[in-house]
Amino acid sequence: MTTIDDSQLPEANLPAAFSAPAANGGNLRPTLGGGYYCDQAIFAIEQDRILERMWFCAVRSADLATPGAFKKIQVGRESVLVVRGRDNAVNAFLNVCRHRGAALCTEDSGTVKRHLRCPYHAWTYGLDGKLVAAPNLGALTDETGARIDRTEYGLMRVATREWLGYTWVCLADDPPSFEDEVIGAVTARLGDAQAVEHYDIAALTVGRRIVYDVAANWKLIVENFMECYHCATIHPELTEVLPEFADGLAAQYFVGHGAAFGDDVQGFTVDGSAGLGAIPGVTPEQDRRYFAITVRPNVFINLVPDHVIVHRMFPLATDRTVVECDWLYLPEVVAEGRDVDRSVELFHRVNQQDFDACARTQPAMSSRAYRDGGVLVPSEHHIVEFHDWVAAQVAPPVP
Repeated sequence: MTTIDDSQLPEANLPAAFSAPAANGGNLRPTLGGGYYCDQAIFAIEQDRILERMWFCAVRSADLATPGAFKKIQVGRESVLVVRGRDNAVNAFLNVCRHRGAALCTEDSGTVKRHLRCPYHAWTYGLDGKLVAAPNLGALTDETGARIDRTEYGLMRVATREWLGYTWVCLADDPPSFEDEVIGAVTARLGDAQAVEHYDIAALTVGRRIVYDVAANWKLIVENFMECYHCATIHPELTEVLPEFADGLAAQYFVGHGAAFGDDVQGFTVDGSAGLGAIPGVTPEQDRRYFAITVRPNVFINLVPDHVIVHRMFPLATDRTVVECDWLYLPEVVAEGRDVDRSVELFHRVNQQDFDACARTQPAMSSRAYRDGGVLVPSEHHIVEFHDWVAAQVAPPVP
């Protein structure tokens, strides 16, 4: 796909406060400046260099249950169609007709019988993206006089990969290694390449899905998820279940660490009552523990013995991020209609508390009081690596 020419990007006009943070010699570390969270120029660069060049978790593959099922998602500046093909493979395409650029699908999701048909001039594409029909198609010729190449004028394909039961897409012409960037991130957090496999996430079923429209920059949400300095302040239910979180150190602060349930806690539920039967592959070392994982740029994975919670973020503007949250359970739990309300309610409250905090923070990002950023206390120092990474992506490439 076409990307922004680096020479056209507006870094030359960015203030010095947008430079990467540096240590000040004490135990307080500076954050990114407020402009990183509210400046449209920064967001445009992030769309180009982060959202449109990295592997992006798009849809739960089971949502595309039959051939012709599709879902439309926003990845950076691009509308992307993820479609189940007639061969049962999952394909992804830019949601753009090759004739005059109209959007093929305007609905967020649905099912087509055989083809994707542009509502403007009726150019029609197979589920594999190939152009199959158009008014007067037989009379159309290229510059050599040959009939139009139906593959060349097919939909523009986007790279796909399925893992953990989700379809991931990458808009880059040369996608980065999925093993390094995605699987590697999970391995680095858990310290064991096989640890996440014990939960058999691909085989789980969505028991509840809640979509949150958050009035905050996507990076504020990432930072909030990574730290627990705020947990004692705004998460009373969570700290009752995970008492160590009241001390301010997040599980992600330590490689391989899972936060232990309280001694009198029976399950990962809003009142600490018993949950559901554990996922069969969960090991004794993983039992009665909560593990949190961040996969850049848009995924949070939360592991507990009897279910898994997956957040997918869709950054839409400097101050708007849609978060789609799935609660995943063993198939029989969902099929039998077993009560999951108490386990859903715990993290639903956590989500509401976190997203409200991020929305309260967002307006101050444009304040002169936050022009040079804030500070990170020691229990937040692992966020420095995230800030350094963001700054490196935004900064002009070194010649």
